[in-house]
Amino acid sequence: MASSPLKVSVVSADQEVWSGEAEMLVARTVDGEIGILSGHEPVLAILATGEVRVTLPGGEKITAEAEDGFLSVENNVITVVARNAHLV
Repeated sequence: MASSPLKVSVVSADQEVWSGEAEMLVARTVDGEIGILSGHEPVLAILATGEVRVTLPGGEKITAEAEDGFLSVENNVITVVARNAHLV
């Protein structure tokens, strides 16, 4: 059975940095790195400064640098909100 893709949105204080479908997201939190796949339990985590790595359905990877913010996961929807974020 195929799993549903994740719907990811990475936002900084003044703009949406990236949004789209993904297979996986890895981000650095104050408690260490967290990896999110389809079907992940709901979670709210505080971001640490570092990379947010998104793997797209075709295997391509997108990386954003984020600092100060949070990560929310619920029903395969991931929202990354950072004070400052940009694609690298």
